[in-house]
Amino acid sequence: MKVACLYLAFNLLILASSFASAYDPSLLQDFCVAVNDTNNGGLNIPKSTSNSVGSVVTPVNIDQIPGLNTLSISLVRIDYAPNGGLNPPHTHPRGTKILVVLEGILYVGFVTSTIANTVFGSNLPVNLDVLTTAFQLSKKIVKYLQSRF
Repeated sequence: MKVACLYLAFNLLILASSFASAYDPSLLQDFCVAVNDTNNGGLNIPKSTSNSVGSVVTPVNIDQIPGLNTLSISLVRIDYAPNGGLNPPHTHPRGTKILVVLEGILYVGFVTSTIANTVFGSNLPVNLDVLTTAFQLSKKIVKYLQSRF
């Protein structure tokens, strides 16, 4: 019986490890960067912020700058409306964030992985106007959600 259990455990281990196929990309990609692969990607161009949240995100990754290939780097430019804009709540699994403000004041909140509890059930409540704009909900629905936490 012990041999059968050991055999089963060994087979399950082999089966589980067959799904893990992680490897480093070829080093050839690190050194094959052409002159045209390092253009600016459009970060220097402000975008229109006339939408419901008052902000627009301009991503820059290997699609815009091929020279970033295999570096695991991406960045964004966020333009906010002059009278105040909002970047709706979002996640970055296994990611990091660096913020640089060139002009004005930016209020930022970093939350944990339990977003619903943090946003709707925090001890210091999030401003109702921020939640209605970010989630495109009515104030009545936001108050209902806050009462559930």
